[in-house]
Amino acid sequence: MKIIQITDLHLVPPGHRLFDNDPGERLKACLLDVAAHHADADLCVITGDLAHHGERGAYLRLREALSVLPMPVRLLIGNHDDRHQFRSVFPDAPVDEHGFVQSLLDTPAGRILFLDTNRSDSHAGEYCEAREAWLRARLEEAKDRPVYLFMHHPPLPVHFRPMDEIMLDDGAAFGTVLDGHRIRHLFFGHVHRPIAGSWRSIPFSTLRGLNHQSWLDFSVKRGIPCSMEPPAYAIAFLNADAVVVHTHDFLDGSAKYLYDPDLPVERQVVPMARRTQP
Repeated sequence: MKIIQITDLHLVPPGHRLFDNDPGERLKACLLDVAAHHADADLCVITGDLAHHGERGAYLRLREALSVLPMPVRLLIGNHDDRHQFRSVFPDAPVDEHGFVQSLLDTPAGRILFLDTNRSDSHAGEYCEAREAWLRARLEEAKDRPVYLFMHHPPLPVHFRPMDEIMLDDGAAFGTVLDGHRIRHLFFGHVHRPIAGSWRSIPFSTLRGLNHQSWLDFSVKRGIPCSMEPPAYAIAFLNADAVVVHTHDFLDGSAKYLYDPDLPVERQVVPMARRTQP
């Protein structure tokens, strides 16, 4: 199974900018690249912070932009999102019985769970008792099938102070819910950095956002250092024996070359834009 992960769009309404940039243009370029090169993907998941201030106009812009994608899309919400405004624009987005934006998808690769970690009064995340009960039930239903989790907030410290201060509240308690189940991979957003590792023996990955990034400066004691490093999206392959996650800096403008050892020595390294058949 092939899944595209995009995260942290931070959309603003048309005519507005964020960090002297138009997040909508970044999103448009990203979706066009996905549509052009990964039309065979089974699913696209956008892991939260769809809007920067939770405005209805930003969600309307997102709905229009998504029309270029040929595959199904699942939308998660993050700390910058407004659950009410989101649901007013995306009334068909699946929710649980309490109205939280979380759902499941059973696939040949296993069960995929999409979680809602939004907390209305903080940039940190939470997973309350009602959401936890939903998760426990969905995991029990899965029995011994593989399970993949998508969420916005990381439930673990990533050893980067600005993000660890606003991670999921009580990640340890969240982790105990997962104990005893076949969690094959955890995908999250929020940190605006390419990070991978394992937590409680669960592999995890996250990636850069679309508009701006968290600059990796471990010396900053207050605030969140931000940068305009290139955005990326991820391509995940869920195989029977492995999970493989690529990240693609789709706006990278550096020179591209093709190395072909079967060509004569003087032509083995050829700029891809000028490549001709031998």
